[in-house]
Amino acid sequence: MDAYQDKIHFELSAWQHKMTRSPSVVDMFSKRVQDKMNSFIPEKVHRAITVTIEKMFKGVLFGAKYTSGKMLEAGSLVLREAYIKQQIQFYQKTASAEGALTGAGGILMGFADFPIFIAIKIKMLFEIASLYGYDVKDYKERLYILYVFQLAFSSQQRRNEVFEFLRHWEAFSLGLPERADDFDWRSFQQEYRDYIDLAKMAQLIPVIGSAVGAIANYKLVDKLGETAMNCYRMRLLSRQGTLLLPS
Repeated sequence: MDAYQDKIHFELSAWQHKMTRSPSVVDMFSKRVQDKMNSFIPEKVHRAITVTIEKMFKGVLFGAKYTSGKMLEAGSLVLREAYIKQQIQFYQKTASAEGALTGAGGILMGFADFPIFIAIKIKMLFEIASLYGYDVKDYKERLYILYVFQLAFSSQQRRNEVFEFLRHWEAFSLGLPERADDFDWRSFQQEYRDYIDLAKMAQLIPVIGSAVGAIANYKLVDKLGETAMNCYRMRLLSRQGTLLLPS
């Protein structure tokens, strides 16, 4: 094992520990509060939000595969990750500029941030997958991207569950639905909204919204990039038989 893989194993081990830790008291309290607040929302509103987000993600997932870079079929892990880190930095700057612009516009522009920011993040995940050598035209690779997205933006309790899906992806993917319509969009959208609401609510406040939007988007893209890199590292090294997964 070379020095770079030693470095990756160290970083991956620390990340896996963070993904699999038990929910803290604060995590559990926040989740209970969010669940309680969601219980006050009428069921027809939940259904409407679910359908809206489902169509939004499907549109981005379907369209992004035609605009993503070509799959990198050959290249060392060092080279691949050098390109990937450049892409993450590019999307961080793009998302930060978008957050500052929409945040400056108050509540109405803040709502516009939601679909634009989703598109930026999904596009980045497609680029990362391609650079690791995975074909994003494959339907199940797009589902993998959805689970990576969910892992980054979920409560710790849900994060533990999703991590196990990704940890055993080859076996888990065999039982995945053959149609995107059968994906659990309700759980997906609720976890995402709860997480994003906490991070970006202040973006809707006049005057400070621009700064909050820029900083929040930058950090959220950084978190998603780190999550994606470690998910694909785990998958690649596990396939090579050089990864010792935690029990």
